[in-house]
Amino acid sequence: MRASRAARDNELVRVLIVEDERKLAELIARGLREEGHAADIAVRGEDVVWMAEAAPFDVIVLDVMLPGLDGFTVCRRLREREVWTPVLMLTARDAVEDRVAGLDAGADDYLAKPFAFDELLARLRALTRRAPNERPTLLVVGELRLDPAARRVWCDGAELELSGKEFTLLELFLRNAGAVLSRDQLLDGAWDMSFERRSNVIDVYVRNLRTKVGRDTIETVRGVGYRLREPE
Repeated sequence: MRASRAARDNELVRVLIVEDERKLAELIARGLREEGHAADIAVRGEDVVWMAEAAPFDVIVLDVMLPGLDGFTVCRRLREREVWTPVLMLTARDAVEDRVAGLDAGADDYLAKPFAFDELLARLRALTRRAPNERPTLLVVGELRLDPAARRVWCDGAELELSGKEFTLLELFLRNAGAVLSRDQLLDGAWDMSFERRSNVIDVYVRNLRTKVGRDTIETVRGVGYRLREPE
């Protein structure tokens, strides 16, 4: 089976798809997952703000024509709540005034239906590259160094080969060094919300990471989760 571009490049992106046409939403989500990304779906505008605040999405694909709150209102509310996740407006309304209204509401880009999936992917990549999140150029904790942009990581000066999920989890640990992260927090950071929460996948990936970064680097906090040790 063909390996996806994202899987080959370890470029996992977490996307929230807000689309009331369920079939279209599922098609977009399936395409993103086949590319190695994580995708969640919301069909109501009222659900978007709490979902965007609860999970670390990299980009939001937001339809304008939604039941209840429309996409323009949702986007304004996100910005009012200081949720700065990049927003790609997705709609059949392609008039200039509609595009202007979306951008004025706080959207970052606009894509009219029907669209080519490859163009959607390209726009998502562009949005995540210029995301306004405060992200240091290099994450360093002890002997670990991780470059989020280049998707590279080193331990004791030697570059490590990590899978996409391993890289994402290690980045979460480095960004929260010294803090205890629960299994739910780790799942939220690397998998979409549909993932089976009772799975032991986090324990498996942590075990794999320990073999690559050192057994004592990531410690277990019983009954809570895991923590990346900070150097004394």
